[in-house]
Amino acid sequence: MADEVDQQQTTNTVEEPLDLIRLSLDERIYVKMRNDRELRGRLHAYDQHLNMILGDVEETVTTIEIDEETYEEIYKVRTKKGVNLSSQIFFCI
Repeated sequence: MADEVDQQQTTNTVEEPLDLIRLSLDERIYVKMRNDRELRGRLHAYDQHLNMILGDVEETVTTIEIDEETYEEIYKVRTKKGVNLSSQIFFCI
């Protein structure tokens, strides 16, 4: 009985940064990537290099353009849902 409690506490504790990712397995996560790319999806697996396998993925890409006449920033947001992203491995920095 005491061993089960100790084992459960060990699996739910955060001692290293990768433990936070381990606790997020099979949960929906948000990944911010370079070049204003964002991923939201269910975390299926990861490794020590933070390569991740995500399912049910939605990718959002934000681009900023400058209006040549007014010099105002124009934000364009493009979202893709589940387009062959679920079987790819992403390197997240």
